[in-house]
Amino acid sequence: MSTASAADRVRLEASWKAALLGEFEKSYMLRLREFLQGEKQAKKAIYPKGERIFAALDLTPLPDVKVVIIGQDPYHGPGQAHGLCFSVRPGVALPPSLVNIFREINEDLGTDERRLYDDRGCLESWAQQGVLLLNAVLTVERGRAGSHQGQGWEAFTDEIVQVLNREREGLVFMLWGSYAQKKGAIVDRSRHCVLTAPHPSPLSAHRGFFGCKHFSAANTYLQERGAAPIDWFKVG
Repeated sequence: MSTASAADRVRLEASWKAALLGEFEKSYMLRLREFLQGEKQAKKAIYPKGERIFAALDLTPLPDVKVVIIGQDPYHGPGQAHGLCFSVRPGVALPPSLVNIFREINEDLGTDERRLYDDRGCLESWAQQGVLLLNAVLTVERGRAGSHQGQGWEAFTDEIVQVLNREREGLVFMLWGSYAQKKGAIVDRSRHCVLTAPHPSPLSAHRGFFGCKHFSAANTYLQERGAAPIDWFKVG
């Protein structure tokens, strides 16, 4: 009886699975799988839950991507991470970076600042509109920020950026902070719109994230190409 390959066992949205299938048999991914299994056997709490690790890809199929936002790694507090960068589940207190993102949306699009300040930080509706909310590292240990960096996720998400750059055209990449900008350095700016700004964290938002007007710029670019704009106020 033949044994299913690592790729065969992966549960992932079909278009992304087809594009990334070969990655799951590479040595770095096999080592990453062993690392995660070891963490689980050691009874460590890993976020997000297993079925949510690939949520960004599952909610935004490759042909539907319009905008790409790149984060670093998942939130490491209980109840926060659910597979989408910067997003938290409904009712969870908004992290400071997300508060600043909402502040910039309100200032950029000219509405009442209070509109998004009421513990509605779930960005699944963005994902369903074509915003790929991709963390560079897809898992983290509870209470230990950056604990799964350097284990292989970066190579996997680099390939996701490569696929988007190669197979799609006319995407908007929002690269906030030096980490995201390095990860998006391979993006062909003659075929895609690349928007850069400091990270929205409280430490750096005042250095140029506030006032960057990325949300209106993204919608203008999409509409000029005949695509529907993103409703940035639609959050859960």
